[in-house]
Amino acid sequence: MNSRHHDLDAWVDEHFNEEVRFLQSLVQVPTDTPPGNNAPHAERTAELLLAFDMEAERHPVPEDEVRAYGLQSITNLIVRRPYGEGKTIALNAHGDVVPPGEGWVHDPYGGEVEDGKLYGRAAAVSKSDFATFTFAVRALESLGAPLKGGVELHFTYDEEFGGELGPGWLLKHQLTKPDYLIAAGFSYEVVTAHNGCLQMEVTVHGKMAHAAIPTTGVDALQGAVAILNALYAQNTLYQQTTSKVPGITHPYLNVGRIEGGTNTNVVPGKVVLKLDRRMIPEEDPAAVEASIRQVIADAAAACPGITVDIKRLLLAHSLKPLPGNQPLVEALQKNAQAVFGEAIPAMGTPLYTDVRLYCAQGIPAVIYGAGPRTVLESNAKRADEHLVLEDLRRATKVVARTLYDLLR
Repeated sequence: MNSRHHDLDAWVDEHFNEEVRFLQSLVQVPTDTPPGNNAPHAERTAELLLAFDMEAERHPVPEDEVRAYGLQSITNLIVRRPYGEGKTIALNAHGDVVPPGEGWVHDPYGGEVEDGKLYGRAAAVSKSDFATFTFAVRALESLGAPLKGGVELHFTYDEEFGGELGPGWLLKHQLTKPDYLIAAGFSYEVVTAHNGCLQMEVTVHGKMAHAAIPTTGVDALQGAVAILNALYAQNTLYQQTTSKVPGITHPYLNVGRIEGGTNTNVVPGKVVLKLDRRMIPEEDPAAVEASIRQVIADAAAACPGITVDIKRLLLAHSLKPLPGNQPLVEALQKNAQAVFGEAIPAMGTPLYTDVRLYCAQGIPAVIYGAGPRTVLESNAKRADEHLVLEDLRRATKVVARTLYDLLR
């Protein structure tokens, strides 16, 4: 083992209880999105970082932009650690999360530790990597070794709504332009590609009427059912289109929210559907959107009196690996194999992430951090989300080693 790697590992072990407490403090400040009041978490994060002599630049997004976006507050953070002439590596994790929902046994904001696991909303995705990246940088700096280049921590708060007011906002306003990026991920794979995502809001209009005389109205819900059936039928067709990227299968569509009607004795005059269409890297987003719009229009046309309005909520392009990402991939794979004792593949994921925004600016990027082999194992976005603490420990060592190898 490289003696410097040994020193990094030893520092992480020595400070691991402190790292766990740091993560607990982050989990204990809610960042449910919606409603998206995320500035208080950024303030708490900056306060915790300052205790490590890491000063975080606060970059609040103007309130009017945030409100127009459907959220309440966003303050993105940048910590800059320059070491000398050379390349800058950014480490990005997001603090915004979906609301906890029902079914929790553990307090979603408690940060409870039980049987070697830390429970809480965002314990795995991705407040865990606030800790991974912060303590990897602290371990790196503990060496006092001469380094070339620098590191930036990007802690942002808009992944759940698409990232445009998170990393997208920082990049748009030229507040950062790193040479490489490592973004929050899981420990047993280095992700180099991911799906794209199209989200749309479909408003189905009918005509309200008293339920006692339903023929005087047009039932928007019946129209919505026809549209839903047509949309879900597409999933059978999508299975015939497979991706060549390992880890990614085929496109799929989900309707995640339905609202409508006014009362049980009223024929509903309006129903709103919100859908999510995952796109494999080989697909053309414009063609995908046009196809879905046509499916909806055809289904609505078959329902007399029904009209629809369709609004795009999000268009997140897929991530395709940039040629310059090889130094990141090779260093992470080498160090992860050494720490975890097994080969760590480079592959794709069906998720979509903020990483695409960096790659769109020509910044080679990969996804790697603390977490299990699959999203399912961590209960991410479900009740009792958790992180295996040994994965946090080992991922921190991997990232610290990788930063040292790339900057020495």
